[in-house]
Amino acid sequence: MTSNPEYRLFDLGSNPTLAAEIAEKLDLPLAKVQLEMFADNEIYERIEDSVRGMDVYVIQSISDPVNDNFIKLMIFIDAVRRTSAKSINVIMPYFGYARSDRKARSREPIVARLIADMLESQGVKRMLTMDLHTGQVQGFFDIPVDHLLAMPVQTHYFYERGLIGDDVVVVASNPSSLKMVQRFAKILGAQWALVDRRQDEDDQRTKPYQITGNVAGKVALILDDMIDTGRSMVLASEAIQAAGAHHIEAVATHAVLSGSAVGLLENSPIQRVVVTNTIEVPDNKRFSKLVDLSVAETFAAGLKRVIAHESIAPVLLSPDNPEV
Repeated sequence: MTSNPEYRLFDLGSNPTLAAEIAEKLDLPLAKVQLEMFADNEIYERIEDSVRGMDVYVIQSISDPVNDNFIKLMIFIDAVRRTSAKSINVIMPYFGYARSDRKARSREPIVARLIADMLESQGVKRMLTMDLHTGQVQGFFDIPVDHLLAMPVQTHYFYERGLIGDDVVVVASNPSSLKMVQRFAKILGAQWALVDRRQDEDDQRTKPYQITGNVAGKVALILDDMIDTGRSMVLASEAIQAAGAHHIEAVATHAVLSGSAVGLLENSPIQRVVVTNTIEVPDNKRFSKLVDLSVAETFAAGLKRVIAHESIAPVLLSPDNPEV
């Protein structure tokens, strides 16, 4: 790669394990930021070393506690802006509020657009993120957004386990994830199917959802961008089990795991829950079925290419089936 301008990488604590892994792969220590909480929960931040004339990259997800993590990011951006840094760039592994990307009912806000406007108004010049809830959220920004994919890491995991070919079926738990499911299936050389959730509420209480596609006797991988309450994944797994699948796994990028999600997943027909470390899962939410894959290499490779002014397209390809 070409020579790079000097830059600094910061972590604000939403996902310290992932941040440390990214820094290690870049062979670059995380720059120091003093971060304190006053007794009334006001946040204090101070950048310890000069970043004058440098490109600043900060790693921070908008994950639980969502609003605290977001305001930490905004305070940091203000601090950087006042230090005469060359540019401010945000690495956001998980973009919280991305589900609020449209008005479904009257008098509703579009919070994803609000966050995009707030970041831009404070001088952010670029954002790297992963597996947005809907890709159209990129259109809310007037700055470059590098939308990385967890799919190369996820599919490699199944290649290593030999779960490829016609004996595997990748299942969309809702129509909005169908395009992602079809690409995932193509990389694995697998079949795909769809959980049909268009039923009356009364029917949902007495029988599982219907399946469009053949899952009988196959290994079924239920794919979605996130697992929040876990209810959709569990209902989908019950339908897939009823349709004859002999092994079921849930696959998602972001492990939000709100409320009673852990208990629901632990007691479901799902035999393995495969997520990535875009969100750091605390010890009290870890359970026997959970497998978390690291996406540090993806972010490190993407950042190297951004800094070198090179295309990130190679980072988006599966190492096992790059033709897809």
